[in-house]
Amino acid sequence: MSKSRRPQITIAQETVDHLEALVQGASARMPALAERLLEELSRARILPAARIPADVVGIGSRVTWRDETTGQEQTATLVWPEEADIDAGRASVLTPIGVALIGLKAGARFQWETRSGEHRDLTVLAVGPGTIAA
Repeated sequence: MSKSRRPQITIAQETVDHLEALVQGASARMPALAERLLEELSRARILPAARIPADVVGIGSRVTWRDETTGQEQTATLVWPEEADIDAGRASVLTPIGVALIGLKAGARFQWETRSGEHRDLTVLAVGPGTIAA
């Protein structure tokens, strides 16, 4: 099975520094997720925070995406792990969906693997400021 081309991701330098520290802490507890995050960081375009476009998912962004298989839409604010509260709509960057969303631009389509191992195509519909401070 060939891997489909992954969309370009852009991440702020300050965010990369924090994510690299998270990867080190998470590598023993969740090695597969830590490795996936490192892969994403290695292919990311790194820019100063001031140069990141407003429609790119970053920490503190409120993002809406659609599952192209089910048509279901979801919205969450991407946050650092210590701020996560899924009931309040705050998804940790250190989760499978958080790793998949970080750095994507509105309109990007990507493959995601569910916890049950299903592969789904998701599309980022909208990116905006979150409801909490980044």
